[in-house]
Amino acid sequence: MAGHRGVAGIDVVSTVNIQHLESLNDAVASITGVTQLETVPDEFVRSADQIELVDMSPEALRRRMAHGNIYQAEKIDAALANYFRAGNLGALRELALLWLADRVDEALERYRDDHGITGTWPARERVVVAISGGPEGATLLRRGARIADRGADGELHAVYVARDDGLAGPTLPEIASMRTLTEELGGSFTIVTGDDVATALLDYARAVNAAQIVIGLSRHGSLTRMVHRGTGDSLIASAGDIDVHVVTHSFAHRARGSVRRAALSPRRVALGLALALSVPPVVTALVALVVNRIDPMVRTGTELGLIVPLYLLITVLIALAGGLWPAVLAAVISSLLINWFFSPPLHTLTIADP
Repeated sequence: MAGHRGVAGIDVVSTVNIQHLESLNDAVASITGVTQLETVPDEFVRSADQIELVDMSPEALRRRMAHGNIYQAEKIDAALANYFRAGNLGALRELALLWLADRVDEALERYRDDHGITGTWPARERVVVAISGGPEGATLLRRGARIADRGADGELHAVYVARDDGLAGPTLPEIASMRTLTEELGGSFTIVTGDDVATALLDYARAVNAAQIVIGLSRHGSLTRMVHRGTGDSLIASAGDIDVHVVTHSFAHRARGSVRRAALSPRRVALGLALALSVPPVVTALVALVVNRIDPMVRTGTELGLIVPLYLLITVLIALAGGLWPAVLAAVISSLLINWFFSPPLHTLTIADP
């Protein structure tokens, strides 16, 4: 490569072989078996006003060496048989092309930023894969990697959008698993935050100048999609010049809970139902005994605000023991008991103050 830089009014032109760049030292050593001791910091080369790639095919370079244009005659055979093998030269040539392509890409990004350009310029194939943390993530990542590989030096970006409101999402092991798979596929994994998943994904895709987004087919059923527009629909509506690939998978139209939740045993459910039928009445008798011992003249009227959380806690514990339906039964029974025994007017199901 050749670099040009003006210094104190003097134009300085210099050349450097790709194997002497500091950042590529390890890569060059693994390819050629030779560790370069003379290296140049990348930043020094990148600061040149102009960088040009002096490219030559391995065969042409080997011919020049064989003709004695580079090394003395007694060194030619050893050089061609060792460092300057065709495979080594091809790998070094690829390193040079990729390094310069990255510098051109940096210049392009600076130009877009300086001129406020937000549209997609698909100079390099960049694919953003939306990860929800579900088991379909592996399928989406592999599909995204295949799309990225179709273009020269394509990039794979996996993105998980964490909600600002802190609502429960996938577990840390699930996120770690997706990160590991992304890195194995040669991509990068990023976590961004946002209230709206579609907006956050589009903002990220435009920030990295990605031309394609890969998402999974919704797990929601057709009835849910009729009343609630999903992330995929919002993405497609707002994507503009970004292509959106909706990938089907084996977990489509299946709610997240149905994928992950193992069925409770009949014994657990029976235990939950027994607790739902017995615990609220027992607690009601105990609470009524305590409340009735309080002199009506000193009651503050806040007892109900303390009683309701108690029944709510009972319902949650029954849910942990027996699942959904025992918890629903406990909630209904608790509501009726609170209304009858503690909510004025007492001993009626009438609500005086809705």
